[in-house]
Amino acid sequence: MPIYEFECLGCGECFEKLVLGSKDDIKCPRCGSSEVKKRASTFAFKCDYRFVGAQRKKTGGCSGCTSSSCSSCGG
Repeated sequence: MPIYEFECLGCGECFEKLVLGSKDDIKCPRCGSSEVKKRASTFAFKCDYRFVGAQRKKTGGCSGCTSSSCSSCGG
């Protein structure tokens, strides 16, 4: 049973919802509107002792940014 991310078209609230079936009525927890759209989201899965799939490749000197100099982000 997957957990999906949704965005309310009425108030802009982003939320997650466990979807049990295709006929589930998805409503915004903030305003109660049923006009929501499914958002594209990243995922990860566990392979042995590490997580795979949601990690970005680091091109910089630290994990706080993609710059080659940590002085640009304070990292």
